[in-house]
Amino acid sequence: MSHDNAVPFRAEMRQLLHILTHSLYSDREIFLRELLSNAADAINRVRFVQLTSADVRDPDLEPGISIRVDADANTITISDTGSGMTRDELAENLGTIAKSGTKAMLETLEAGQRGDLVGQFGVGFYSAFVVADRVTVVSQSYLLDAEAAEWECDGNDTFVIRPATRDTRGTTITLHLKDDAKEFANDWKLKQIIQKHSRYVPVPITIGDDVVNDTQALWRVAPRNVEDGQYTDFYQQLTYEMDAPLATVHISTDAPIDLHALLFIPAKRERGMIERRIEGNVALYSRRVLIQAETKEALPTWLRFMEGVVDSEDLPLNVSREMVQGSATMVRIKKTLTSRVIKEINDLAQSDANTFASFWNEFGIFFKEGIAVDPSAKDEILPLLRFHTTVGTDLSTLDEYIARMKPDQTEIYYVHANDLASAQQSPHLDAVHARGIEALLLTDMVDPFMIQHVREVQGKKLRNLDDSDVVLPGEDSAQTSVLSDEQLLAVVEGFKRILGTRIESVQASSVLRNHPLRLMATANSDMERMRRMIDRDTSAPTRKLEFNQANPIIAGVANRLVHNPEDSVAAAVIEQLYASAQLLDGSALEPAAMVKRIETLMQAAVSAPLE
Repeated sequence: MSHDNAVPFRAEMRQLLHILTHSLYSDREIFLRELLSNAADAINRVRFVQLTSADVRDPDLEPGISIRVDADANTITISDTGSGMTRDELAENLGTIAKSGTKAMLETLEAGQRGDLVGQFGVGFYSAFVVADRVTVVSQSYLLDAEAAEWECDGNDTFVIRPATRDTRGTTITLHLKDDAKEFANDWKLKQIIQKHSRYVPVPITIGDDVVNDTQALWRVAPRNVEDGQYTDFYQQLTYEMDAPLATVHISTDAPIDLHALLFIPAKRERGMIERRIEGNVALYSRRVLIQAETKEALPTWLRFMEGVVDSEDLPLNVSREMVQGSATMVRIKKTLTSRVIKEINDLAQSDANTFASFWNEFGIFFKEGIAVDPSAKDEILPLLRFHTTVGTDLSTLDEYIARMKPDQTEIYYVHANDLASAQQSPHLDAVHARGIEALLLTDMVDPFMIQHVREVQGKKLRNLDDSDVVLPGEDSAQTSVLSDEQLLAVVEGFKRILGTRIESVQASSVLRNHPLRLMATANSDMERMRRMIDRDTSAPTRKLEFNQANPIIAGVANRLVHNPEDSVAAAVIEQLYASAQLLDGSALEPAAMVKRIETLMQAAVSAPLE
């Protein structure tokens, strides 16, 4: 570059340019996003001018951005049909960086906070020097009396502005790439970058004869003008999924904030053809330009399964992750998106019970987690909760359960288990079945954590049926014992001797009907379950034991113990009854010991004399 008539940069500008040209940005490809964004802004600017003035150079010029690559010369040329710049504007816009923000940015850099600061302080154009050691800009202003001019800089302390010629309105930027940036002098490479960062810039971008972007961002189209098939196509392109989404949330509004969003509820919790995952991605855009590929701040953690895009012009282009986290605009966006997603899910529950059941089966656990980790969202989430119960096969809300409660019932009852089949066979249900009372069946690992935050609904307390002091409403038919006093004593002593410190006490039950025994909590079993999961404690918790004195298995054990307190078969049966009760309650077991015990019982069974 000739240094004749070279203009020196300001001192702090030189300092900043030095930082920029020495790889400030960890993601070098960001330069293309910045230059394309600037070009699109220039095209939008001249469109606005044309709304109010006919005195515009080349008024019929089609809006567009073209890119040419010369691998031999190691250059990239980007041309637009935007508003262009005069000589003075080139000096003003490209000769100083962020007139009011340069000092602030330098202070940020000196503090060691070298994040993605492009755009935050108005330095997007200068990201070109991350990949180029020389940049030339030829521009023709839209003003009829303006002459074209060229700006050139080799990344050092000076720049040059000279007269130039350009056939039409707009700006052409030529990047003379550094030796270590030759990879960018490649059409395929640039197309990949555009697809990632600038796919939805609302101006045609061409490389050669190919348009390489989608000029219409679907989330910017009014929902009434979008067909269902378009949503499915977009979702599949976005996620690489084969299935259609379960539901779509499309938001397009400019008040009270500018917000355009297209969110999807996937059909399955676990998805991904190559990498299995359960969490979705929400991409954050500003003016259709990607600024953050994964934006956890867009939705609460309990909605992290959602996929989609969010676009807002109220967010500055290239906002950093730190700014997103602390942005008041992002807080409003998150609140709006959350409310709309919840509304969509509620609408789905009302309009399509079968689809909602599929949704809940896949994603219900996230909402239970939300109750546990986000108390502020409890009132929003609570109506969405669904439970299996002992009545029918349909999922039930808590309000629906309460509406079915017995007139004298004051509590909501539930049992825990590791799966639905085990919950349905819980011995704790004998008492409620006998009284015609309904109970919730809780089978998710997160349920004990959730229950701690849903202790009461409509004035009705939630109560675990394994609590030893539960008093159920209504009358129950009296339990008829088939055991003599001698047999009762033998059973009690047998259980105590064989199970030892694993149980706190043994007594005959007044509520068991269909099961031989049950294990009851000695303290708050929900808190205990939480502690055991957190500590990964697989040891068997101490329990109180109740046995069904009318059960034929208990009667058989009693008979053998009366005849021989050391009877090995009776001991094996007691151990197996205890293990079975643990299994239904969801406790960890030792498979090897259980197999050996079952073999002992089978041996005893086949060895019994034939009748």
